[in-house]
Amino acid sequence: MRQSPEYDAIVVGSGAGGGIAAFILATSGLRVLLLEAGRHYDPLRETPMFQLPKDAPLRGAGGSDKPFGFYDATVDGGWQVPGEPYSVADGSEFMWWRSRMLGGRTNHWGRISLRMGEYDFKPRSRDGLGFDWPMSYDDLAPYYDKTELLIGVYGSNEGLENTPNSSPGVLQPPPKPRGYELLTRKACRRMGIPVIPAHLAIMTQTQDPERLPGDLFPDNELARRVTADSMRGRAACYWATPCGRGCSIRANFQSTTVLLPPALATGNLDIRTDAMVREVTVDAQGRATGVHYIDRTTLLDEFAGARVVVLAASACESARILLNSTSGLFPDGLANSSGLVGRYLMDTVGAGVYSHIPALQALPPHNEDGSSAMHMYMPWWLYGEQLAGRLDFPRGYHIEFGGGRRMPGFGAFGGLEPLTGGTYGQQFKDDCRRYYGSFLFFDGRGEMIPNEDCYCEIDPDKVDRYGIPVLKFHWKWADHELNQALHMQRTFAEIVDEMGGQLLSTVASSGADAISKGGQIIHEVGGAMMGDNPRTSVLNQYCQSWDVPNLFVTDGAPFVSNADKNPTLSIMAIAWRASDYIVEQLGQRSIG
Repeated sequence: MRQSPEYDAIVVGSGAGGGIAAFILATSGLRVLLLEAGRHYDPLRETPMFQLPKDAPLRGAGGSDKPFGFYDATVDGGWQVPGEPYSVADGSEFMWWRSRMLGGRTNHWGRISLRMGEYDFKPRSRDGLGFDWPMSYDDLAPYYDKTELLIGVYGSNEGLENTPNSSPGVLQPPPKPRGYELLTRKACRRMGIPVIPAHLAIMTQTQDPERLPGDLFPDNELARRVTADSMRGRAACYWATPCGRGCSIRANFQSTTVLLPPALATGNLDIRTDAMVREVTVDAQGRATGVHYIDRTTLLDEFAGARVVVLAASACESARILLNSTSGLFPDGLANSSGLVGRYLMDTVGAGVYSHIPALQALPPHNEDGSSAMHMYMPWWLYGEQLAGRLDFPRGYHIEFGGGRRMPGFGAFGGLEPLTGGTYGQQFKDDCRRYYGSFLFFDGRGEMIPNEDCYCEIDPDKVDRYGIPVLKFHWKWADHELNQALHMQRTFAEIVDEMGGQLLSTVASSGADAISKGGQIIHEVGGAMMGDNPRTSVLNQYCQSWDVPNLFVTDGAPFVSNADKNPTLSIMAIAWRASDYIVEQLGQRSIG
């Protein structure tokens, strides 16, 4: 075992929560060590900005090592990682995504950045199900503003129910809607479904390095300086490359381009990649002293010490580290006096359809690239009906949709046969030109209510290649989610019909057939939920362990509920709030 110098803080994980924690702590003057289980990754050097599908194996199609396509930014991870198995209990279906790279999932995520609303923080008070958060929307709203300003988010303020506005001047202008988005909006308006500009972490204009750093850090000269320098190095998007590849011009948000470079520029941050953390250590008083990790290149057991330990390795990985951190003081795992570490795992409810819209056929050639994701989306609109009990599920979903005239890749025209009966040669080429751009998909992303049947635990019979015990997952969707998924598909079918289109996929007859597998949407949260009572939660509202005061968890694990809003923006805002609290507590010598 080798030992590293002691730091003020160790941050485990370099994605959304870990990146924010490292950035805030380092710019606040603390000495920080960031440990990342995956390899080093430099999007400025490694992003394939202009390569076409024809230039890639299988025309860029996905495979077992690249599920989202050859050009996807995930370089060393996926649902299956060689040498790093996990178990799934009999009768359960769960897929666990691991990125295993510097920056984690922030390199390839969809950049959808939606705020949770007032209802989302107090869901039990509204319908009697699940749990209330120990914080309110008003507690987090200033951190939503700061996060959006820092990373660059486009969108608009529409004043819709439980779809919060940002403060004036925070959001960047959204790009103009594409033709198919306008056509969809026209049909949805007749159905009473709102279609509004999406909120994505993609810059439509450059940031103001003279003003914004001062607004973000009025009392911190170091943070202002490194943030201004970072903002000067970011360009606005020029709509050339899918964001899932990464971004060498730093127009979209990635931890590796927006958070880690300015944190490194302070001189207060060290980054160690290929560092597989296996446990957090404690002293005789039960305070965290550091972490043990396996160096993936040497397979040596290493130790790093710090005054504060911050876990942000992703919800399930952080739960795994806590459960593996056993000792005489914590025989059931660290911070687990409540018995809730690993419990109440959640993922986003997902269901979708694929369709053909004849009105979009044979359009004249035009550039429809725009942002690599949605310019518009549909927020949940049936809050009143739900509250009145007129629906058979208690929580809502938003609708993401897309298609149109994007760069075709392998299999892009494989769905023509239902329309053409199967053609060949010149007729097939003519059909491709005729139907190109006339296909749309609709996907629902809905809220899951935490339940006791969804959890992870340590598998007593299996370890990974580093000798670390692995997780075993238990998963069961409740009727709430199954009914919601069925409602999604039926609603999408109605939208397609209103647009004069036809479905090319099947609307399921049961929710079990409609719903995605647990973990498949890659929005898993929970496993170390926060609360206001040590007996019924793992962390307090500042992501601080009730049992170990100098231990924090700042990824998705603290989530109490999983709203229909994609979780990444909330992870970052919550991590920023927790990091400010850590700095304050260290300054008062309350935790280290």
